[in-house]
Amino acid sequence: MSQSVLPVQNFLRPGKISLPALPPMSLYVHFPWCVRKCPYCDFNSHEWRGGGGAQAFPEQAYLDALRHDLEQALPLVWGRPVHTVFIGGGTPSLLSAAGLDRLLSDLRALLPLDADAEITMEANPGTFEADKFRSFRASGINRLSIGIQSFNSEHLKALGRIHGGDEARHAIEIAQANFDNFNLDLMFALPNQTLAQCRQDVETAISFAPPHLSLYHLTLEPNTQFHKYPPNVPDDDTAADMQDWIAERTAGAGYGRYEVSAYAQPHRRARHNLNYWEFGDYLGIGAGAHSKISFPHRVLRQVRHKHPQRYMETAATGNAIQEEREVDARDLPFEFMLNALRLTDGVKSELFADRTGLPMAKIAKALAAGVEKGLLVDDPQRIAPSALGQRFLNDLQEMFLSRDEK
Repeated sequence: MSQSVLPVQNFLRPGKISLPALPPMSLYVHFPWCVRKCPYCDFNSHEWRGGGGAQAFPEQAYLDALRHDLEQALPLVWGRPVHTVFIGGGTPSLLSAAGLDRLLSDLRALLPLDADAEITMEANPGTFEADKFRSFRASGINRLSIGIQSFNSEHLKALGRIHGGDEARHAIEIAQANFDNFNLDLMFALPNQTLAQCRQDVETAISFAPPHLSLYHLTLEPNTQFHKYPPNVPDDDTAADMQDWIAERTAGAGYGRYEVSAYAQPHRRARHNLNYWEFGDYLGIGAGAHSKISFPHRVLRQVRHKHPQRYMETAATGNAIQEEREVDARDLPFEFMLNALRLTDGVKSELFADRTGLPMAKIAKALAAGVEKGLLVDDPQRIAPSALGQRFLNDLQEMFLSRDEK
């Protein structure tokens, strides 16, 4: 059932937690359309089937909805500086240059963006036009995340991508000419992929010297075509060999693995994603976008209406939120660890109290058990997974689930 944003006074009452300060704030903007839905994708993305071709989506109506949505949300984040912006999808690079410029102008008009805010846009190589991306840069985008997935045209075809290997290379060249900060997204353990082919993809990516690499193991997610009709993917041993080789090769090329799937050159970690993993706050606007917003005594989660048409209709009436709930204090340790333990170096121990408003005593038993089992590093100053903990991350995270505690 949909509901409008509750008055901010509802979230300022005393509660079961007490935050010493509010976390850093980020903004996520969701663009829900793409040219073609990939068979492995479980994100909120929709093929645009309207008249006038793939790019004839209702751009102005959607930008209007985003502004209405943000205006309605402002009382919940009033005055809080925004350190990073991420425009994801779908394929937000389908936006026109004028549309993207309008979006960023609206954000600047309504939010106190940091002068050095990291502003990232996801981009599909099948949508790269040199002039448009120069305009994106001029409008304020200062980081791209490019969905390469593979340089092998046969693998790209199997993944349902709209680009081929040559287009992938050309897209990176355009990015290099206009941006000094960009990420390449690749996947491994693809249908019928060999270890040699995986190596070739990664070597090609490294040859472009991107500041950041995201290297994901293909997973067959529920509610996707690949889950319904599973392709022939490499067995677990081969996939593990790929993962081990990737770790060795990226390290040798100067990329530090700082998160499960993230590798960066020095000082090039993704600031927006780091805020997620360090349990920072984020306001999400757009179809299906999620928010996590902290107040002195509670943490709020929201989800916008998922279908683009429904979202645009409800945003226009000030009712874009489909779900809204306060996070139970008993669930905060698990939610914190679900993010923080993805970081290979973990986080400083005091961050737990800073971001959850709970004392360390709430997780003392679980921490001790994790150390005893060899899943956590034995360091009172840090909460960090060991090498074994990284390998069995789900088991480690589940140790912080609330069971009998009241």
